[in-house]
Amino acid sequence: MVAKTFAGLEEVLAEELRNLGAVNVEPGRRMVSFEGDLEMLYRANLCCRTALRILKPIYKFIATDTDSLYEMVKEFDWETVLSLDKTFSIDSVVNSDEFTHSRFVTYRVKDAIADWFTDKYGAGKRPGVRVQDADVIINVHIAGDRVTLSLDSSGESLHKRGYRVAQTEAPINEVLAAGIILLSGWRGDCPLVDPMCGSGTFLIEAALIAANINPGVYRRSFAFESWPDFDAELFERLYNDDSAERVFEHKIYGGDISPKAIAVARENIKSAGVADMIELEVKPLSHWDEAPTGGVLITNPPYGERISTDDMEGLYRLIGSKLKNVFKGYHAWIIGYHREHFDAIGLAPSVKLPMMNGALECELREYIIFEGDLKTFRREGGKLHDGERPRDDRKKDKKRRLTDKEWRMEARRDGFGGRESRGERREKRQSKDFRKHRDDERGEKRFDKKRVSDRRRDDSFEESENPLARRRNEHALKSISFKKPSLPPAEGPVMRSRGWKKKQ
Repeated sequence: MVAKTFAGLEEVLAEELRNLGAVNVEPGRRMVSFEGDLEMLYRANLCCRTALRILKPIYKFIATDTDSLYEMVKEFDWETVLSLDKTFSIDSVVNSDEFTHSRFVTYRVKDAIADWFTDKYGAGKRPGVRVQDADVIINVHIAGDRVTLSLDSSGESLHKRGYRVAQTEAPINEVLAAGIILLSGWRGDCPLVDPMCGSGTFLIEAALIAANINPGVYRRSFAFESWPDFDAELFERLYNDDSAERVFEHKIYGGDISPKAIAVARENIKSAGVADMIELEVKPLSHWDEAPTGGVLITNPPYGERISTDDMEGLYRLIGSKLKNVFKGYHAWIIGYHREHFDAIGLAPSVKLPMMNGALECELREYIIFEGDLKTFRREGGKLHDGERPRDDRKKDKKRRLTDKEWRMEARRDGFGGRESRGERREKRQSKDFRKHRDDERGEKRFDKKRVSDRRRDDSFEESENPLARRRNEHALKSISFKKPSLPPAEGPVMRSRGWKKKQ
């Protein structure tokens, strides 16, 4: 199966699936592949907080053009997933030079399925096509010439939990909100604050995480309930199982400058049934003068795109001031869009993660708020990174990017490990790391005049016709010493005017 998600949340979703009992879990790009039985399919839809939809691949093939796509789709036995009394829709995702228009792909796949039924049952006998609320949703994914047809087991995107009855302008996606909370490491073991809560998405998702309530219990339906193999008894047992739920012993605090936003948040919180965990009030950020001790702050302030204020940089300066003076001891997680807004906060982030919020390429930053200056904080044993570092920091770590083979070679080069096999020695000689190390050693040896003279006497060393190419060749240096350069006479200024310096 394949679970789709947002870029940046793949590892979080993979961990969720492992905890649910999935096997062979492999994170990819905006997706995680995994294996499991029918119960695992139902659990993934009910329990995953960071999945957008769960796909079950049914058919894979190679197609080089729309005609071969049509013929290959017609070869599948569509009666195994569809019947004449069902409706279907097609969702196409195309990344290919051979197929340049996803809508045309959709039409060709739809025609092939309809023609399959017409050929078998006669003219006019075919399942109906419905764009919204179809019984069976078929996902077509094309990468190059590789085509995968999958059944969409979710139907509507899983971010549509079902508890939202009202919303403000530009609410954050529920899957993204849950992913940010899980990335922060918060699991309900301390208070959580969102001082710019809007319609309350962070608050509600935090409450579901803290009490371990499955996000799928609010939905009216899933697409797999229309499948021929739907096991109603199994699904009912999983849906009604609340044995893993737990008591939340702290509080979640939300505030916003807008009374309308607070009214909307209150309705959504009531709809989700988590009002007893959340304290909500109309409260501008400037009025936050105290906060519960030792909590976590997670918020999505305005970016100046769909929601704006008269002074955006002033708002972010206020955020920085409140973090330093009110939320001491906190880990603050802020998702933003403009770098200059982050700069206005005036604090050094401990973590920076790229994150898509809708169509906006945003960044999620963590700020660890401590007493005094950074040197004192570190002198007292404080760390900006606890445990395993996030993905963006791991990318900067050269050691982590090495393959196992490269790592073994580098370890042996540095004096660790046992004897190398003949094959490993050959690979070592061919590796870029080894050649760089060897060239560095040779560079140091060139400072030894005796070794230089020895190498100069070696005929194999005198390869280049250019005397300057032979580094530290004393004869070459003498041959060009005390000679004037043979450049043609200059006409006009030799260099362009550096007027740019005057502007500075």
